[in-house]
Amino acid sequence: MTTLALRAALLFTGSAELEGGWLLARDGVIAEIGSGTPPVADETLDLRNCVAMPGLVNAHDHMYQWATRGYEPDGTLFEWLRALYPVWARIDAEIVRAAARAAMAKLLLSGCTLSADHHYVFPAGATGIFETLVGCASELGLRFHPCRGSMSLGESKGGLPPDIAVEDEDRILADTEEMIKRFHDASAGSMCRVAVAPCSPFSVTPQLMRDSAALARKYGVRLHTHVAETLDEEKFCVERFGRRPMELMEDLGWSGDDVWYAHGIHLSDVEVDRVAESRTGIAHCPSSNMRLGAGACRVEDLVKAGARVGLGVDGSASNEDANLAMEVHQAIYLARARAAMMGRADAPTALDTRAAWRLATAGGAACLGRDDCGTLEVGKCADVAFFRVDDLGHAGVRDPLAGLALAPPARAAAVVVNGAVVVRDGRLLTADEDEIARELSAAARRLLKA
Repeated sequence: MTTLALRAALLFTGSAELEGGWLLARDGVIAEIGSGTPPVADETLDLRNCVAMPGLVNAHDHMYQWATRGYEPDGTLFEWLRALYPVWARIDAEIVRAAARAAMAKLLLSGCTLSADHHYVFPAGATGIFETLVGCASELGLRFHPCRGSMSLGESKGGLPPDIAVEDEDRILADTEEMIKRFHDASAGSMCRVAVAPCSPFSVTPQLMRDSAALARKYGVRLHTHVAETLDEEKFCVERFGRRPMELMEDLGWSGDDVWYAHGIHLSDVEVDRVAESRTGIAHCPSSNMRLGAGACRVEDLVKAGARVGLGVDGSASNEDANLAMEVHQAIYLARARAAMMGRADAPTALDTRAAWRLATAGGAACLGRDDCGTLEVGKCADVAFFRVDDLGHAGVRDPLAGLALAPPARAAAVVVNGAVVVRDGRLLTADEDEIARELSAAARRLLKA
């Protein structure tokens, strides 16, 4: 039995704030929480120059995109996708490994301890991609929810992706089932849980959506897809299916407490209420949405309605920074800008700083179906992020939690996942950052050359 004591200037549990707070982790689980002098432990991390909070949760990402950053910098979503689909159709396990290690390293360094990854590109003949993603997370020490995504509706059948980038539906379902059997761990404190994730209404058929939902519910795993991200998507759904995106999802059985959507920007008042009532989750990706000019999620309305809302960095080809703490900052500012543009008197407080941190922690955990993560409580996973408040960017700030949200740190000072220290003094302990950068550069050059 191993123990780890963690001490901070301020411990934010998600609901309470303890000055001089500490927690004791025992075998990866929080055993005690208090303030003052912590108990003796096998290892102590004393960071009284930091705020400690629950490890951040990334509810939506496409990690392979780290190898394709900077493409189509001024395009809309559909323009951007059309430019990148042919590039992505050439990825293989080696490129995915380089990209995923970079993505996971960046996430850990930003204070993220739990991340989803929506991987939906599986080129013909490229084997071992999903297995590579799972292995990278284990190697770096990231709690991981890999989503076996898919595309089956190519251009020749009226979809957006080129035919070279899509898969046969029987193969998709068979491989998805195999990945669930091999890697999904439903136990408390699990480090890996698999989700089923057809990509979008414009890249898969309704039948694949239905079959994927049935498969996921057979094994008790979660469902994830893109919904209501852009007006182009809405137009596609109305013209092809006679339904708005969310209406289509409901018709196909894609709503409920085992489902979470990426984006959820273009929702009507009625749809906002239905999302909340059905307990469907929304992964809000503010930086990506602004990068692509997709719009602004009605995050404050969703939260007010009682919906489960988390934050995501989205793929780094549409968010080249991929800092989850930055998404807290962006979510606050975007919500307030949206409220001001609508003439709402509550614009300055449309999303307050503590509520934004809860989106990045408990909200994301709820989207991913984790009741053992997202807050610091006895019996929950010892996943903790530490951020300095004595550095140049934050020294003297009256309210440290607000300061960290309004001036997001570039790096966490320390990060603990499952009771193990994976970042210390702002440096990743589980891999060499310079080596990761070199491998990523080589992978990106190989794709560009191809």
